[in-house]
Order: sequence, then structure tokens, then C-alpha cells
Amino acid sequence: MAILQKHGKISGPDLVCLKETPSDTIGDAGGHQKNWSEHYTNWPRPLARVWTVVLLLGTCLLYCARVAMPICAVSMAEKFNWTKREQGMVLGSFFWGYCFTQVLGGYVSDRVGGEKVLLLSAAAWGAMTAFTPVLAHFCSQPIFSMTLARFLMGLLQGVHYPSLVSLCSQKVVESERGFLMSTVGSGSYLGTLVIGGAGSLMLDLYGWESVFYVSGLLSVLWAYCIWKYLLRGEGPIITLESLGRGGPRSKLSRRHWLRLFKQPAVCAVIITHLCTASTFFTMLSWLPTYFKDTFPDAKGWVFNVIPWFVAIPSSLFSGCLSDHLISRGNFFSMGVSSVFTLLLCGTNTFPTAVAFVSATMGLTTFSHSGVSVNVQDLAPSCAGALFGVMNTCGAFSGVLMVYFSGYLIEATGSWASVFTLITVVNLVGLVTFLAFAEARRVDMDSSKGHYHDIHI
Repeated sequence: MAILQKHGKISGPDLVCLKETPSDTIGDAGGHQKNWSEHYTNWPRPLARVWTVVLLLGTCLLYCARVAMPICAVSMAEKFNWTKREQGMVLGSFFWGYCFTQVLGGYVSDRVGGEKVLLLSAAAWGAMTAFTPVLAHFCSQPIFSMTLARFLMGLLQGVHYPSLVSLCSQKVVESERGFLMSTVGSGSYLGTLVIGGAGSLMLDLYGWESVFYVSGLLSVLWAYCIWKYLLRGEGPIITLESLGRGGPRSKLSRRHWLRLFKQPAVCAVIITHLCTASTFFTMLSWLPTYFKDTFPDAKGWVFNVIPWFVAIPSSLFSGCLSDHLISRGNFFSMGVSSVFTLLLCGTNTFPTAVAFVSATMGLTTFSHSGVSVNVQDLAPSCAGALFGVMNTCGAFSGVLMVYFSGYLIEATGSWASVFTLITVVNLVGLVTFLAFAEARRVDMDSSKGHYHDIHI
């Protein structure tokens, strides 16, 4: 089943729907009509290009800070005498925090603007990253301080992607959202590549602490530049008053949320994202340890760089694909990539393992042309909050998968069990998406609004 989106005919009717929808459909539009139209106009093309580059860099730094712990986990485990299960607990604690702020981040972004939430969170998680080595050295039980630090990191970074989706739905022309999301999404692979290469060198030359210091301070600098040059020094303060006067797009009632979650297409996109996110987080957290355990003489800058170097052009290509067939993107992301993940079970040579991991991570990037864009088609009026729900589910499954993977490795002594588990979860998500996914708009009654034209 292929879902073809006709972007050329939808931008006009959508704007009319959002501006003219009665209050019983979206919310109390009358008192906020003027305020909403002022704040949620599309960026002009030159400004959109600037923000695309800035958000790409921000996502890159987000992953530099996030992947600092997996890169340093082996060295830290040796220093603090952690077992595989304890190492899995530290790595997995990030996703516990990641669960709690997804919906909140999307909800607040829908009401006050995603750029404010992105700025505040980046300053906070950047400072936390730089402060992590201090917590490790000055606490008598590093396992507890690192678990807490990773939990707080997840808490602070959890708002990033829902805010990004919300900002995109507020400020970007619909026909260009797929390209922007895939371009900005490639920052995750660029960040992993940068921290994999530079971080591995810093790890060997200056110790694991340097990885946290550099990535954290650069993130704080990025937040300062956003505040200084794009927001023109305006205080990104989020008050209760600003939340109260949010636009109508964030005022869907409880009844409409319940109706939204009864839609098979919405449930399908949530389940699919759960599977995609949990398998990606597991690979991201455990791949450095897999290579160190299986090929102890291999250079860290090789296996921490090459897979993500492949993922960047793949992610950009998926942006072009998203404007045509979003189901095909998920087929490559979850179906074909699973073949290479399964092949890792019988791999005995380092070059072959790097090749299979690179193919897996490269194909995984096609999820940007499936789930991430599909949620904006289904519910543009609450895209940030809905993506927050999806990411909460994905983060929670990431907690279980990362921790359970550590248990499997310790219990079986084999990495094949982990790769098999990843393959099974991916295939479940793929079947669900192909069976129930749609591209029509479902956050409005068909009798009161216009839907996108689709072909199945």
C-alpha cells in the first residue's frame, strides 16, 4: 500500500480551515483569532533557510551531548567497575527522563512557539552535559549520580523533537515540511558522527571528561547565539499568562483528543514510531560497546564515524522521498534495515560488521519520510503535542529495550539475541504502518473542514 500526498493542492484550503473553523471544533477561536494569525505566519524563504541551518546545528549538538555517554560508557565502566547490567541501567535512565517531557514540550510549543522551548531546553541540557564529570568524581556512588544525570538529560532533551515538529507546523509551508524535517533530522546523524570521531580522539588523548565538557559548552553557546541573533535578545520567558493566550491550534478539547486516538491511522503512527524509536535508541546506546567487545583492537573513530557518515546523505535523500510515497520510506526504514540487522548475528569480521551497521543506520533514516511527516498530515492543529505522545511511547519502549538488551547480553553472552529482538520489533512496526497508515487529516470533522487529497 502506497500513500501518495498531493501537496500542491492543500496549502490554501488548510489555511482556510484553521482560520474559519468554528469554536466547537478547534476551541475558542473568536477571542484569539488575531493573536494566532500574528504569531503563526509562515517564515519567508530566506529566514526559513537560516532557521533550517540553525536547527540542523542544534540537533547535531543535541546528539553530541546525548551520545557522549555511550561513547564514554566503556571507559567509565572500567573506571567505576560497572557490570553490563549497571551499564545498561545508566544508558537506559536517559529514556526514563525522556518519557516525561514529550507531551509537555509539544503542548507548550503549540501555545507559545517552539523556538522558545528549544532555546530554554538547549541551555539547560548543555549545562547539564558540561557538569556531568563533576557529578561523577565528587559523588561516592558514581552509578547513582550518573543514573540521575542521564535521567535529567532525558528530561531536558525530551522537549526538543516535539518542539521542532510544532515549530515546523507553525512556520513552514506544508509542501516544504518533509525536506526541512529530514534535513534537520540528519543533524542527529551528523552529531553522532562528529562526537564519534572527535569524541573518540578526545577520549584517547584527554580522557572521557573532555567529551562532556566540549559538547556541553558548545550547546550552551548555540543557545546563546539563537537568543542574541535570531530572537534579537528577547527574553524567552514562558509564563502562565502566555500559556493562557495560546492560539486555537492548541485548544483541542478532551472529546476531540479521544476521537483522535480512536482513529486507526493515529494509533498506527504511534505504534510505528514506538518500534522505530526503541530499536534506534537500542542501536545508538549499545553499538560502541558491541564493537569494543567483539573487536577489541578496532579503532573507535572507525566504527563511531562510518555508520553515521552513511546516514547523513541517506537522511537527505529520504526528504525527497517524503514528498511522494511516505509508506515506501517506512518500508526501507523498518523492513530492509532489519535484513542487515539480522545479518549482524553471524558476522565475524570487523569490515563486514561496519558495513552491515552502516547499511542499517542509513536505511533507518528513512523514518523521517514516513512517521515524522505523517503526523503533521494527520493533525496539524496539534502536531507538537501528538508527536510528544508518540515520542513518550518511543522513549518508554527505549528504556525497556536498552535495559533488557544489557540483561540479554549478560544472560546469553551473545549479541545475536539483541539483534534478533531489534528485527522482530521493527517488523511489527512495519506491518502496522502498512496496514493502517493514512495521509488524510483526522483532527477535524469531515463535515466541518477539508481534507487532503490522497490515493491509496
